[in-house]
Amino acid sequence: MSKVVSPLSWKDGVLSLLDQRKLPLEEIIVENKTIEDAYNSIKDMVVRGAPLIGYTGIFGMALFARGNRGASIDEYKKAAEYLNSSRPTAVNLAYELDRCVELIDQLINAGNSEKIEDELISFGHAQLDLIHRDNLAMANIAMKDLIERFGKRKYRIMTLCNTGYLACGPMGTALGVISHLFENDLIEHVYASETRPYMQGARLTSYELKKQGVPHDIVVEGSFSYLMKNKLVDAIFIGADRIVKNGDTANKIGSSTLSIVAKHYGVPFFVVAPTSSFDFTSEEGSEIPIEMRDENEILSFRDQRVAPEGTSALNPSFDVTDANCITGIICESGMIDPVTRENLLKVTGQE
Repeated sequence: MSKVVSPLSWKDGVLSLLDQRKLPLEEIIVENKTIEDAYNSIKDMVVRGAPLIGYTGIFGMALFARGNRGASIDEYKKAAEYLNSSRPTAVNLAYELDRCVELIDQLINAGNSEKIEDELISFGHAQLDLIHRDNLAMANIAMKDLIERFGKRKYRIMTLCNTGYLACGPMGTALGVISHLFENDLIEHVYASETRPYMQGARLTSYELKKQGVPHDIVVEGSFSYLMKNKLVDAIFIGADRIVKNGDTANKIGSSTLSIVAKHYGVPFFVVAPTSSFDFTSEEGSEIPIEMRDENEILSFRDQRVAPEGTSALNPSFDVTDANCITGIICESGMIDPVTRENLLKVTGQE
């Protein structure tokens, strides 16, 4: 395995982020010294992946605290709202920012405003430690299910977008499952969907798989039916940016299509996400806001226009996979299978 570069680190008041827009060709670190820097890093996708966006939000609040000592709780709430507006679909950012505001409010009320920056930094590092334990728990749940489902052998797995350590910090969610299977000699081959238009699969998932030495191919989204019709895929694992009460799941555009094809061919389709990705305030997928990104992400490639001038593009960054197309949702507390509202609330401890 080649050296892994950390996607996020904090030292001496600087939040350092691996610029994921430049991968795999260059490994460049972007230094964030203000809340505006953190906002732009999220908005411009220097950092991406729902969990890692959430952690960037925590350290972004620490940067605000560092530059605004003595700020009121209202100013901190406005700072959190500002960061949350950077990308609206992933629920992790709002989840972590809400917890930051709650922590800050407690410190201000206790007369400990001078501790806010340090406490936020400690909180951020604690969440990174926790997600590693949660990701390992989810990987073990997934491995146990595959062995029960198919027997103990090497599996052919498909995934979409990037859900490894680049998206989550330690280990990863869906790609963390794949890494764990590989470490236990249970991977025959991985198919990584290239994930247009930002190419997270081709650029980032393949980057992680190559560093780990996992045998893999990049495939286009149009190959979903070919691969499953020809029985080249045993199971599919994806991540999630938001899961609502009935199990409907927002994830990178193309996820819903992949789930529909998988259901048609009888290929198990799993979502892997920590409970911080669950939105217990929304009942169904139609309530999830879908981020629309710049059309130039489709009309151009590496700053070179590929479509005729005057042509426009529609660029939703996410879609919603219906719960009835999901075999199971794996979170740190167990497997939600079948995916029903009742099961989801029971497994996540919300009933």
